[in-house]
Amino acid sequence: MIVIHILILLASFYALGVICDRYFIPALDEIGTKLKMPSDVAGATLMAVGSSAPELFIALFAVFVPAESGEIGGHGEIGVGTILGSALFNLLVISGAVAVVRTAVINWKPVVRDLGFYLLSVLLLVFTFLDGAILWWEAILLLVLYAMYVWVVMKWKHWVQYKPEPEPVEADEPAVKKPGIINFVFKLMFPFRHYIGQFLASIVWIAFFSWVLVESAIEVAHFFDIPEAIIALTVLAAGTSIPDLISSVLVSKRGKGDMGISNAIGSNVFDVLVGLGLPWIVFLTLYNKPIHVGNETLFTSALILLGSIVLMLLIFIANRWRLGKKAGWSLIVIYVMYIAWELFSYYSTKG
Repeated sequence: MIVIHILILLASFYALGVICDRYFIPALDEIGTKLKMPSDVAGATLMAVGSSAPELFIALFAVFVPAESGEIGGHGEIGVGTILGSALFNLLVISGAVAVVRTAVINWKPVVRDLGFYLLSVLLLVFTFLDGAILWWEAILLLVLYAMYVWVVMKWKHWVQYKPEPEPVEADEPAVKKPGIINFVFKLMFPFRHYIGQFLASIVWIAFFSWVLVESAIEVAHFFDIPEAIIALTVLAAGTSIPDLISSVLVSKRGKGDMGISNAIGSNVFDVLVGLGLPWIVFLTLYNKPIHVGNETLFTSALILLGSIVLMLLIFIANRWRLGKKAGWSLIVIYVMYIAWELFSYYSTKG
């Protein structure tokens, strides 16, 4: 059974990557065009939703899946761990991989904005973790800060003049032919060609595969006697971020590595503020009881994320807003060391 659960995990990661990349994000892009949304606002809202949808739904289902005792909210640490782990993966691995492929010259004006809000987001998250429980006003603060972020994004070009990033030019690469059975399955899953139909179908399927991931992750954690938080910080976080990694590396190969880094930072703001704030406020509204996140691993990971943001900002400033191979490999090595430290800490404590 554990082999089956692991295969289900891998298949769900693949399905979520294809759904987001081939159906959900294009549908959101079409919605943004129809609504005539400015590119910055669409990126901070619709595109952030598209790239972070798996983490959001995982956090949502993790809060509502009953624990073995029957208590609702007993698996909330899976959602928090996935968000924190994904944020670390995006910040360190995606930014690092983009720089390794090709030196990225960063447009510092929007990045300073996003890093500033990202820093505020993680500081607020650390504050909510201090007492080991999430209260309704703490969840609301996360959503209010995200609303402020969207408002600042809308005003930023008026306050700080800068040239917006151009859209990446598609490379003339031969299309990779996918196995016919896989294409057939996805055609059955998405029978609608209209973007609204694909948008609605994407939400349904993302929700379904996110629920499957939560259930499978719980089984894997119990089988190997590993805390759910560590499974979320490592396996779920990396698995849901792999599609973003691939797309960012491809964009970097076309000379737009700064876009990959900017998108990774911007989507992390959505991950922390909405990916956690929204599931928490829904749970607290329905059940009116605190969500317990009294896990030292999660608190430590939040502090490491906070340190990583400061480190990233210092690297940008020291290299005059350029990120080259040395800095890129350094960021990847830091992430590998973090994962090794998490595993070592757990097994050494376990004895």
